[in-house]
Amino acid sequence: MVVALILLLVAVGSVLFHIYSPWWWTPIATNWSYIDHTISITFWITGFVFFAVIAFMAYCVFRFHHKEGRQAAYNPENKKLEWWLTIGTAIGVGAMLAPGLVVWHQFITVPADATDIEVMGQQWQWSYRLPGKDGRMGTTDVRNISPENPMGLKRDDPHGQDDVVIENGDLHLPVGKSVKVLLRSVDVLHNFYVPEFRAKMDMVPGMVTYFWMTPIRTGTFDVLCAELCGSAHAQMRSKVIVEEESKYHAWLEKQQTFAELSRRNAVMKATYKSGGR
Repeated sequence: MVVALILLLVAVGSVLFHIYSPWWWTPIATNWSYIDHTISITFWITGFVFFAVIAFMAYCVFRFHHKEGRQAAYNPENKKLEWWLTIGTAIGVGAMLAPGLVVWHQFITVPADATDIEVMGQQWQWSYRLPGKDGRMGTTDVRNISPENPMGLKRDDPHGQDDVVIENGDLHLPVGKSVKVLLRSVDVLHNFYVPEFRAKMDMVPGMVTYFWMTPIRTGTFDVLCAELCGSAHAQMRSKVIVEEESKYHAWLEKQQTFAELSRRNAVMKATYKSGGR
């Protein structure tokens, strides 16, 4: 009886801890409340199964404990029980998968009015690229990546000349505007993760992955790397600052375009060469 009660207390305590735990999600800052709902559904299903299994173990410990003269019955097969377990398991797994598949479909179905932005991860910093006044981002080639061209833009693409390049800085976004986040990595696997956004995706070298979101409240949010990427993984930090549209455009006007970055680098290189002489 004591063992059975301990098992039940462990089961009930575990479920209550997850319900009333102070370590819960940060307040959401994008449209992805669907992610929270899906996680809650998963918690309820797995919590129910966890409690049912522990309760069954407690029942067995109490009901079939050792007694003088009692003998165990050998029952190698029970088709009725096997069918019930198979059907119940299939329903439980389906109930967990279905919401995730629905949310995933929404996650990769980008609205037509979303603005493209680019995030570049490398050991151990974040860089960003935003479209310029033409509203389009230029094309890139990994072979072009260098200290002078951190995002690898093609110099002969006119759409890339006014692209805003932010190397190892903070990303600003306007509140209420949908963005498609294009993700690239220079070296190893990274993962762009902002806990308040509930949106994250692996960044795979040689690939462009993406997700989309709509920021719904202003604020400053930490950018983390959620994929172990080397010795300074924990220090790979940045900020996303979501602000009103007027403040965003005022900030954008002060940023450096790719053309300006190229001219500055050319001047610095010429100055260095002349100084060397």
